[in-house]
Amino acid sequence: MTDQTQNTLESSKEAIKTQLLNAYKFRHAVKDFDPERKVTKGDFDFILEAGRLSPSSYGFEPWKFVVVQSPELRDKIAVHAGGARRQLASASHAILVLARLPHEMVADSEYISHMLSDVQRLPEEIAKMKRSTYDAFLRTGFALQDNERAMFEWACRQTYLALGNMMTAAAMLRIDSCPMEGFVKHEVERVLAEEGLMDDSRFGLACMAAFGYRAGDSPTPKTRQRTDEVVEWR
Repeated sequence: MTDQTQNTLESSKEAIKTQLLNAYKFRHAVKDFDPERKVTKGDFDFILEAGRLSPSSYGFEPWKFVVVQSPELRDKIAVHAGGARRQLASASHAILVLARLPHEMVADSEYISHMLSDVQRLPEEIAKMKRSTYDAFLRTGFALQDNERAMFEWACRQTYLALGNMMTAAAMLRIDSCPMEGFVKHEVERVLAEEGLMDDSRFGLACMAAFGYRAGDSPTPKTRQRTDEVVEWR
């Protein structure tokens, strides 16, 4: 590698770092969006693709993203989502992130077989080995399988990887977002099931997120702990 090429790479890396950190500084949990400003289809497709391409444990993608644009449906959800009413009323786009239920995520489930064979397209012997390793992880590694609540929460944790990536992708485009957990889970799940948007025998609601453009002035600068308070080296 020539010195000129090395210098170009280093310059490019610094530009990427600056762009990414500026996006994190830009992002904040927007409470009120400008209802007149809409995210374009191309930009929102990019945000969704960032979610789709996100990592997950064993690559098993225990998520589904439900984009709710109907004002009537948003109103039905808002009745049971006090912490999301303002965002649901004003955001350009709203996503409800679903997580697969425990029986969907056990090693011998139809869904895991689908992921191994149809999505990851592993040879039979490799798939068998991966299934066995995954089964041991569930039973003894994290000891999840005998605790349905823990198993579901583990699946939810995977969805937050996708959520974070979607929010970062949005911030890179100067699109605002807000992650939300202020809802009565079983009631919103009932609404989604009644509307045919969630198979409640396979999925549960993990979280919500709103996307759009902030209304009003920019927020105050971020408040975060110092690096030496959250990072320790040995």
